Amino acid sequence: MTAADHRSDPAERAVADLLIALHEDPDDERLSGTPARVAAMLREALLRPPLPEVSFVERTESRSLITVADIPFRALCEHHLLPFRGVVHIGYLPEGRIVGASLPVRVVEHFSRGLQLQERMTDEIADWLDAHLGARGVGVVVEAEHLCMSFRGIGGPTTSLRTSAFRGDLETLERMKEDPCRREW
Repeated sequence: MTAADHRSDPAERAVADLLIALHEDPDDERLSGTPARVAAMLREALLRPPLPEVSFVERTESRSLITVADIPFRALCEHHLLPFRGVVHIGYLPEGRIVGASLPVRVVEHFSRGLQLQERMTDEIADWLDAHLGARGVGVVVEAEHLCMSFRGIGGPTTSLRTSAFRGDLETLERMKEDPCRREW
């Protein structure tokens, strides 16, 4: 019988068993409550809020890029179960309608939860916005520090990963910008 056997919550038992496997005693006074706290933290980090309803704020003739920048997020890397955190920048080219500034923030909150990879999260945000905004184009740029690197001493605390995804007219513009044969106007 292990020290974790008396715990009724399977997640708490699993954390206690992990501590035992790492030669730590979950019943030691200094670790009192640790299995419950870790299980609660993981449940919270993995719980995805529902995706928002899309409601358009107004009709507009604007064809200018609308951006919401520096949206903070935190996520758990599915490779190491360590956090990565950073900011998301979102831009879209409206097609007659605009949405409230909080919608992109709630979309980021949804897709950054659960076990995640930054590259996938970037695409998921861009794909969802592209499918639901009816915009001419969508762009998403994500910049994050990954504790699986910086905590382990790989790179350092200022090393960040930057990913981007462009859809519609913004994808076309991004490809033109990267094309070495493009004509300069």
